[in-house]
Amino acid sequence: MSDGLTCRQLGLADMEAASNVFRTAFDARLSWLAGLHKPEEDRAFWSGYLFSNCAIWGAVQQGELFVVIAFRQGWVDQLYILPHMQGQGIGSRLLDIAKASHARLNLWTFQKNAGARRLYESQGFEVVRETDGADNEEREPDILYSWRRCA
Repeated sequence: MSDGLTCRQLGLADMEAASNVFRTAFDARLSWLAGLHKPEEDRAFWSGYLFSNCAIWGAVQQGELFVVIAFRQGWVDQLYILPHMQGQGIGSRLLDIAKASHARLNLWTFQKNAGARRLYESQGFEVVRETDGADNEEREPDILYSWRRCA
């Protein structure tokens, strides 16, 4: 890539860095939800459940991880971008990798997460359902988005 960013699939050795990107981005953009989990819980989630069940990709520049996406059949489970890298098209690049791998994808985001909503809608994701948050651990109103590849 001309900007020096390389997108690559991440390995188990990358999961600590991936969990750090997740936590930094989450706390910066969703500050009202910060502190629900400890860093060791984040690392266990990324190196355990996500690594076992998802393809995990990242955008790396000069050895530093800036963006992570975890996706599996039909779902984008996680997409987090360090705040200073947001708005540069990197999230779109990683979504394109997930979209190339699957004909249909769903994802959840919080209603208050305006930046994520703009990204997903610009990438062709459509709102399927809005909830009051009763079914998520944060108890925060959220939105289910869906994308389907055109035939």
